[in-house]
Amino acid sequence: MEPLTHSDQCTDHPEWNESYYFVFYSKEHNLGGMTRLGFKPNKQEGMTFYFLFLPNGSAAGYNLVQKVEDYTNSLQVGGVIHNCKNSSQWNYTFQGNMIVVQNSEDLPKVRENPTLIANTLKVKIDIDFEPINKVYEYSENMTPESLEIGKKAGDKHWEQIANLSGNIQINNTNFPIKNTIGQRDHTYGVRDWTGVGNWLYYVVWFNKNLGINPAAIVTDDGRLSTGGFLFKNGENIPLKTINIVDQKFREDGILPVSSELEIVDALGESHQLKANVGPIIPVPFLDSEGNQSILVQSIGNFELDGIKGGYGTFETLRKVKLDKK
Repeated sequence: MEPLTHSDQCTDHPEWNESYYFVFYSKEHNLGGMTRLGFKPNKQEGMTFYFLFLPNGSAAGYNLVQKVEDYTNSLQVGGVIHNCKNSSQWNYTFQGNMIVVQNSEDLPKVRENPTLIANTLKVKIDIDFEPINKVYEYSENMTPESLEIGKKAGDKHWEQIANLSGNIQINNTNFPIKNTIGQRDHTYGVRDWTGVGNWLYYVVWFNKNLGINPAAIVTDDGRLSTGGFLFKNGENIPLKTINIVDQKFREDGILPVSSELEIVDALGESHQLKANVGPIIPVPFLDSEGNQSILVQSIGNFELDGIKGGYGTFETLRKVKLDKK
């Protein structure tokens, strides 16, 4: 496993951060979730979100920013804990209240419009993470140009897939987690949420022997930074090139609908990945100069080389085009 923290790599940039992400989806319960911890040492700031896509089609969420002087001894913000148990195993817990909206797209709007809150749930999550592949680090297999462009999303990026077990309790209902696949992500560096014109990041699972994790940043002039890996029969195979064949968005040009990628892996094998977005949670970012972007979190449906039934995260980041008067 990679080192747990990298505060020694922190620059003097106020937005330097170290981030920990975890995502899962239970087909049995039609229940998916994703959580992130982000720490900014120069601001002594810790943030977290925890989103749940619930079986009835609604969405629940928890978000908190608080002062954190030192994150090296505990990866925790509020009720969210990412606990590294040993050199490979993790335990992900949450205990607290989550607000619920009927339409997942309304979740970021509740601060300005609390009437969108349909309910409040008492949630307790306890999930153990047992890896099924070796940790994959993006930058080791990226081209110099991809690395340079990719600095807007951080300097280092680790991924690992796992078999999950545990329990999710929502009010008085228990959802046992078993035969469930999840994935963790660990990055550090300066992440420029509003400076990136377009990125995609998919975490896709078909079964315990097949998964794929492509990521791409597209600059305003069309250049690409690509990375990721194909997990097949116990092996991590780096992705050599990614060609975005098609991306469809709604009329606003921000919220995604579908995409199609052509991918060539390090073994020279070509792959076709088709994706359709599911319910989405659009997370807005606004910088000090008024630039805005929207990060979409979603559980999507995927098809790889004709193999259907893939599932996992469908994430995009898009700039909001401002009217110039």
